[in-house]
Amino acid sequence: MNKNRKQTHFGIDPHTRQIVLGKWRLTLPESPLLRMLVGGLLVFGGFLGFLPVLGFWMVPLGLLVLSHDIPAVRRLRRRFAVWWARRRNGTDASKK
Repeated sequence: MNKNRKQTHFGIDPHTRQIVLGKWRLTLPESPLLRMLVGGLLVFGGFLGFLPVLGFWMVPLGLLVLSHDIPAVRRLRRRFAVWWARRRNGTDASKK
């Protein structure tokens, strides 16, 4: 593998508490209540994705923000991340 190539990371950086989407970084609010409010608003806005300006892309971003504070959403996010990594590496157990 090329060592000079930067690895892209998607999720929440545990050291800086930022949402990392490839090369973009978004800082999360310090307050858990404010984070849950922002995540909830993103999910709600995503369900209104048929309207102008809003989009369905807001649902996964809102769930990512909510996964920082809600254990059930965090488990689903981790389960999806493991599934996605296995699928990308070609070691999906369901193919065997």
